[in-house]
Amino acid sequence: MSGGIEQVIPARRRDLGGFEVGRVLPAGRRRMVGPFIFFDHIGPATLAPPLPRAMDVRPHPHIGLATVTYLFDGEITHRDSLGCEQVIRPAEVNWMTAGRGISHSERFEGMRERGGVLHGIQAWVALPDGHEEVEPAFEHTARERLPLIEDTGWRARVIAGELLGARSAVRTHSPLAYAHVELAEGARITVPAFASERAVFVARGAVDVGGQACVPAQMLVLGPDATPVIVAREPSTLMLLGGEPVGPRYIWWNFVSSRRERIAQAKADWNEGRLPRPVGDTDEWIPAPDDPLP
Repeated sequence: MSGGIEQVIPARRRDLGGFEVGRVLPAGRRRMVGPFIFFDHIGPATLAPPLPRAMDVRPHPHIGLATVTYLFDGEITHRDSLGCEQVIRPAEVNWMTAGRGISHSERFEGMRERGGVLHGIQAWVALPDGHEEVEPAFEHTARERLPLIEDTGWRARVIAGELLGARSAVRTHSPLAYAHVELAEGARITVPAFASERAVFVARGAVDVGGQACVPAQMLVLGPDATPVIVAREPSTLMLLGGEPVGPRYIWWNFVSSRRERIAQAKADWNEGRLPRPVGDTDEWIPAPDDPLP
């Protein structure tokens, strides 16, 4: 492809039981970008009140990864098995390290009676060798602690890692960068070579990347040495992501691991009650499916 773009991955619609998301990663011909192994585009959707409880993501477990929730619009309440309860709002970061095992729920309590626009990204970052079984942890970072880079017609908020000399306060386990970029119509920004594997996701608006026209809900995977110029054809929202590979990983349901047998163990642990439920949210939970393991 032109402009240093190796691959274009369109989001595929997935029904989560009360609302749809656009699933980008993993894709058939691209499982990961650096350590990013899962990438869901939530919305944008205008939700009329009252929001049904069927929209809530009931308690479910994770191993071997970190979940990264980032909103452009809306509000989500997080509860986990460590006892953490946190409302996430736009331009804040919920970074939950699952490690050897954690469970959490994601509910729309703050929006239930008033409705509104819901728009954001949930990504999973695979933990590197030697860190897959770390102690679970949760960290919330307010927008004031996320560095903001500004230039003519654009600004970039560094969610995690380092970009253009600015480093986020969010702690990571492997080299990566993740940023939210807003561009005014006609603005231009050059994608730096910040990692060996990088991608651009168009969340809204329309841009040209290295001369190629791109529309919302597309991820553009860049070549290793490509530094394309992005030009906004209208006000646009992008995510820049990438990092260094962590090696092959299995992904099944909510579990990520370098070992297939570890995923089988996590499935049994959850269904048989050996993984704790979120504190204050134990009345219901999602059982692991009967789908075959990877």
